[in-house]
Amino acid sequence: MSAPPVALRCRDKTVDLRHPVVMGVLNVTPDSFSDGGRFLDAEAAIRHGVRMAEEGAAFIDVGGESTRPGAEPVGLEEELRRVVPVIEGLRSATAAVISIDTSKPEVMRAAAAAGAGLINDVHALRAPGALAAARDSGCAVCLMHMQGEPRSMQVAPSYADVVREVQVFLAERVAASRAAGFAADAVAIDPGFGFGKTLEHNLTLLRRLGELTAVGPPLVVGLSRKSMVSKLTGRPEGERLLGSVVLGSIAALAGAAIVRAHDVAATVEALRVVAAVRSS
Repeated sequence: MSAPPVALRCRDKTVDLRHPVVMGVLNVTPDSFSDGGRFLDAEAAIRHGVRMAEEGAAFIDVGGESTRPGAEPVGLEEELRRVVPVIEGLRSATAAVISIDTSKPEVMRAAAAAGAGLINDVHALRAPGALAAARDSGCAVCLMHMQGEPRSMQVAPSYADVVREVQVFLAERVAASRAAGFAADAVAIDPGFGFGKTLEHNLTLLRRLGELTAVGPPLVVGLSRKSMVSKLTGRPEGERLLGSVVLGSIAALAGAAIVRAHDVAATVEALRVVAAVRSS
């Protein structure tokens, strides 16, 4: 298997992945698990996105529908209302690549028209019409593994071999995207920490994360502020920064190219240390 691409081409912008970079999380939702309700106002969301870019985020990931365990679906028009003005504002205010966190083909098209360069889909473009919409948008894509659906994914997740099953799924979705016309440098993959996985599943994936690099595309990881941090550290929900940064650093040392983070400045600093260690 060839080495993962050292860059991700996101329409008119290309992100250098020779060293791990940060994707800032920007949820414009009332019910996301960590920052729900903080950035419902478009201007507040844009200001926060600009701040994350100034702190060193290479991507700003805008999400208008929560995918936390137990989350309820959001209608198309409401999701569009939440995300499109924020993407438009960030596109003109920052040089970071704007990512849209969605599974809806209509939102993918509207987000691309507003200036998004990456589609981050927890369903890995499996919704009817999603593969074609993403391809036609010209955006890069991030394909994520999830067992089940957000409302029920944490009820009783089960695997014979979580790493092998995630690897096979991601390889199949990469093959589907390439067959649909995506270039090799326009696809990334995400093992989906916490999406239909127990704490032990997450730890197993983290320990064996290097095995997933064999799939080919750059690895994206989302560990920031997730419940596994509190389970490991005993700290309450509002005190997950240090654990999140440590988990992101471990993932980067194991081969992750893009680390999703709520706390961008601290994560950027940690990844600079990781890059130095990997280069030495």
